[in-house]
Amino acid sequence: MTVQRRVISKNPESSAIEKKIKRGNAQRQASSWRGNWSMLLLLIGVSGLVSLVYFTWTDDFTHTLVSRGEILTQPRVFTVDCSEDYKKHKLFPGCTPTKCGRAISDSVVTLEEAQKLRRLAERGLSLAGSDGGASILDLHSGALSMGKQFVNIYRYFKNEIRDVFTEEDFELYKDVRGRIQKAIAETFGLDSKQMYLTKPTFFSCINSTSAKTTHDEYWHPHIDKETYGSFDYTSLLYLSDYGLEFGGGRFVFMDPNSNRTVEPRAGRVSFFSSGSENLHHVEKVVWGTRYAITVSFTCDPDYAIDDPSLP
Repeated sequence: MTVQRRVISKNPESSAIEKKIKRGNAQRQASSWRGNWSMLLLLIGVSGLVSLVYFTWTDDFTHTLVSRGEILTQPRVFTVDCSEDYKKHKLFPGCTPTKCGRAISDSVVTLEEAQKLRRLAERGLSLAGSDGGASILDLHSGALSMGKQFVNIYRYFKNEIRDVFTEEDFELYKDVRGRIQKAIAETFGLDSKQMYLTKPTFFSCINSTSAKTTHDEYWHPHIDKETYGSFDYTSLLYLSDYGLEFGGGRFVFMDPNSNRTVEPRAGRVSFFSSGSENLHHVEKVVWGTRYAITVSFTCDPDYAIDDPSLP
């Protein structure tokens, strides 16, 4: 019996993704996660005391950094070697990443605050929404998904906007942004005053509806610093629970030897240095609706944006 081999042709998109993964992995391969060992830093309280815990990954393919069912009483911090990406841009001593990694915290934002922010997002997104599975609401620029395009919510709904949002909504948003910024600064040893909010910073709402445009294709592997050169630190605040309110939709760091996932939980904050040391993607949502806020920071004041204000 002759065995026939199937030849699978690769389309240009998949080839580009493979090249991006290989490039990101190659830049980190020398010393990141070598021998399947990782160092987990648990930051204990505000006293600055740090304890080190070493453990072995038992799964060569996927490891859950934090599950939805866990409630972290202390931030969980993972260090990785910085990529060369930052050297391609203007350097800002005291802010440009020299200590890179990723962290997850359940103590920056309360569940009640996350629920309020989700209701804010739901009210705004109820005015329109994407025809595909991914909608955004950007309170800074006013961008709102509508069908296959975007509109400016402040201009398009100018007569209704104060019926949708309140001053208290925007104050909460600003306060939460400030706490996330402080947490990033403390974790990476930065002066928070040298960090600046940058664009895009936005709410996202993802469901299982098929993509209609490339704007709906949120699941592709990417590097934030490559996509947005101004990015130095990226954070996500989750507003819904994985496994309870939606399936799929986990955040996945794509490391050389395995994928490492974060399972969203309402009020959970995940943040990381934005270079190719943190190549990542989001799994496709297969049921339910996933809400989150992406909050982005730069070291370059030329790319700073202000907190949003209600017109």
